Amino acid sequence: MSSGAGATLAYPIVQRTLTNGLRVVASPDHQTPTVAVNLWYDVGSRHEEPGRTGFAHLFEHLMFQGSTHVPSGQHIGLLQAAGASVNATTWFDRTNYFETLPTGGLDLALWLEADRLAGLLDTMTQESLDNQREVVKEEKRQRYDNVPYGDVMERLIALTFPADHPYGHTTIGSMDDLNAATLGDVQTFFRTHYMPSNAVLSIVGDVEPDEAFARADAYFGGLHSGQQPTRAAVPPLPPLTGAERDETAADVPAEAVYLSWRLPVRGTPAFDAVDLAFSVLGHGQTSRLHKSLVRGAEVAESSGATALGLIGGTSYGFAYARARDGVPVEQVEEALVAEVDRLATTLPTERELRRAQAQFERHWLHELARVDSRADALGEHATLHRNPALVNTRIAEVNALTLDDVAEAVGSVVRSDQRATLTYRQEHA
Repeated sequence: MSSGAGATLAYPIVQRTLTNGLRVVASPDHQTPTVAVNLWYDVGSRHEEPGRTGFAHLFEHLMFQGSTHVPSGQHIGLLQAAGASVNATTWFDRTNYFETLPTGGLDLALWLEADRLAGLLDTMTQESLDNQREVVKEEKRQRYDNVPYGDVMERLIALTFPADHPYGHTTIGSMDDLNAATLGDVQTFFRTHYMPSNAVLSIVGDVEPDEAFARADAYFGGLHSGQQPTRAAVPPLPPLTGAERDETAADVPAEAVYLSWRLPVRGTPAFDAVDLAFSVLGHGQTSRLHKSLVRGAEVAESSGATALGLIGGTSYGFAYARARDGVPVEQVEEALVAEVDRLATTLPTERELRRAQAQFERHWLHELARVDSRADALGEHATLHRNPALVNTRIAEVNALTLDDVAEAVGSVVRSDQRATLTYRQEHA
């Protein structure tokens, strides 16, 4: 890596597209005898139809329930027996499946991924659907419904996006929609989105690109390409008005206030500039919120801010503070809003900007240091931005942003009169 503001990385990245449309990205790394396989599908919760929410996440579970040549429950077992770590995740813009294992297990990993892409529907039954539907519902209870602030994302999304917007619901979806889902519904969802032409396969680690491509073609090349779904462009939303508010009483350890904004679409300098502004505002103990609300005025026990980049026209971000015992939540909101306004009147300094850029660089280098997270980053940028090589230039892009760029982002986006407000009050028996 070269040093300075123009720092670039030089991870080897080679990509090819199979005849059926599957994009394959290979990046050799022979430091350890391991290989990471990461398969990104261009389908997330934003691609769900009204009344059919939660399907993308449901498939994150169904894809492990067996396929043509793999009995139910054996997918993970076969990989773990080969020394693999394996998992899957779902987000607004994508679903991905991944495993990291000794190099000798590459054929097994590719065969398993290809078999469930080709033959999941061969073994999908009403019983497997019902079973995994209950698993998802229990996950919602444990992660969303029965933990302090567990519904914060759901409430913030409802404040930030219209209900009929692609981002107007969480990835966990509606329990009513999941309960109503038929076997035919989920089969249609799979046929619509799970196909080679709607996927990116990343192979990173102890294997040369030509060998990686040959193996990918051997296992995936014979699969039917399918017809990619037609997706209309989603225009950016206007700023919030400041009138969007929600208040809830819950069994939480501290009363809290969250502020939410609509942000520029990810993959643009405008979003990166806003991301840096949020870092100055609320990332870590050197941030303005921590120094002012937690250490200074001592009205909050914790605080933070984050920007979540999305590709469907509009991203979003939020800032929050949790009140100290005895401090009215209204006072915390006033202090939080004051710091947001101060970001516009007392713009980030050169030192604050460089610190935010250094935080990004440190995080980025940490992620790319491991073959598993590097494979994930390659799949991410190939899927969402059509260019996996961006992983080598992201640091330079972020470091090239100036104080003027951040000031413009703050002045146009991170304003207290363009926020939504969510308040948590403690529930009293």
